[in-house]
Amino acid sequence: MSADENDLPESPSEEAVGTAVAEGAAEAPFKMSLSIDIKNAGPCKKHVRVQVPRSDIDHFFNDVVKELVTNAAVPGFRTGHVPRSLIVKRFKKEVEEQVRQKVLTQSLQQLGEDHQLDAINEPDLDVESLLLPEEGDFSYEFDVEVRPEFDLPNYAGLKVKRPVRKVTDVDVQNYLEKYLAQFGQLVPHDGPAELGDYVLANLKFETNGKELSHSADRQIRIRPVLRFTDAEVTGFDKLMTGVKPGETRHAETTISVEASQQELRGEPVQITFEVTDVQRLRLPELNAEFLSQLSVETEDALRDEIRSMLERQVTYDQRQATRRQVLEQITASADWDLPESLVRRQVDNALHRELLEMQQAGFTDDEIRARQNELMQQQISTTRQALKEHFVLDKLATQEKLQVTPQDKETEIAYMAMQRGESPRKMRARLEKTGLIENLEAQILERKAVDVVLEKAEFVDVPGTASQPDEVEALDVSVCAQEVVPAPQPGAG
Repeated sequence: MSADENDLPESPSEEAVGTAVAEGAAEAPFKMSLSIDIKNAGPCKKHVRVQVPRSDIDHFFNDVVKELVTNAAVPGFRTGHVPRSLIVKRFKKEVEEQVRQKVLTQSLQQLGEDHQLDAINEPDLDVESLLLPEEGDFSYEFDVEVRPEFDLPNYAGLKVKRPVRKVTDVDVQNYLEKYLAQFGQLVPHDGPAELGDYVLANLKFETNGKELSHSADRQIRIRPVLRFTDAEVTGFDKLMTGVKPGETRHAETTISVEASQQELRGEPVQITFEVTDVQRLRLPELNAEFLSQLSVETEDALRDEIRSMLERQVTYDQRQATRRQVLEQITASADWDLPESLVRRQVDNALHRELLEMQQAGFTDDEIRARQNELMQQQISTTRQALKEHFVLDKLATQEKLQVTPQDKETEIAYMAMQRGESPRKMRARLEKTGLIENLEAQILERKAVDVVLEKAEFVDVPGTASQPDEVEALDVSVCAQEVVPAPQPGAG
């Protein structure tokens, strides 16, 4: 009869290993005599070698055997009176596994307590492949990515230019038209296309005579710039003005230097637009029935709501402008490199967080999509800078003992829910479902850190730039035929 395997502790998982390395654990009753060697292994990476002396292995071996002698049930012997030699022989596999588990877990815990590695992800350690030797010492090694080491600059008294402007009636009218466009209806247009009209087109992308990809039945609004996820066409309005169904237009551009397919970066691309239809947008009438759908009683009330939203966008623009200046100054000395693997893993997070902030400020879906494609074309350099800013602000937040409270999150969720016309409960569910709650928390914490710097800054007010009509039409299409996965939209159904 063997010991119940369900009672045996499981081997430490890689997640448990990462937690032990990053945070340490409760103080262990037995202090191991470890030999630990930590060396730099590249940008933000450490190589760790841990050597466990035979005396420590023997200590855990004796502990495990003693426990089995006390508790194991063996036919012919009373519990607690089984000979040690029989326990060692009969439960050899169980003893070896428990000793391995104890050695690894406690050595990693002690490493986390004695050496603050400040790991940012799980170490590159295959736990299951590690086996204790029959004789002699035991050693294992791994690489782990860590936070960069740097000193915070003096962030008191920074000089910051703060753009200020008032929301005008023209701003309200321009936004009202964009807002109503979301509820508009596309109707056939018999004449040639004009600026602001829509074309239905089949697209084909080629480079050096070879087809890269194609996309059928794309609805595109005629605007000065047409932006794909990895390229863009300027002068799109001039190209398409006057086009009629059945006609074809051609454009040339280059693929983004940060496109996902490295071999195509910077390559020329020829785009063929085969127009099959021209449509014009008919805006809804601002009658009582439509206004009721928007939960407002009058057109003036709707304009007041839009003015309030635009004022939040002014605050957003102001915060972004001052934030950029602050970050440029406090990250000027952040000349440390970041591992490419870390940058690539964080591309989506950096993208989602900025789009989330734009949603909170009340930007339209078209504006958010245009910004999304712009970021995707600059995804590597943008994310690299965003990560440096994150590490600086995170350290600043730690130094200032800043925290995100539940009320902070509820307030942000309430703003977003108001913008989308949803209940806060439903908005929270969407955020949790799309995995954006953690992004929201990080965003709030970074904003608090920036606010601390701004509280200590010296401001010089300068005229802000008035909002401009939409210049960019964005499509969730890749000219390189890469799969385009839209960023999670908390307000999307």
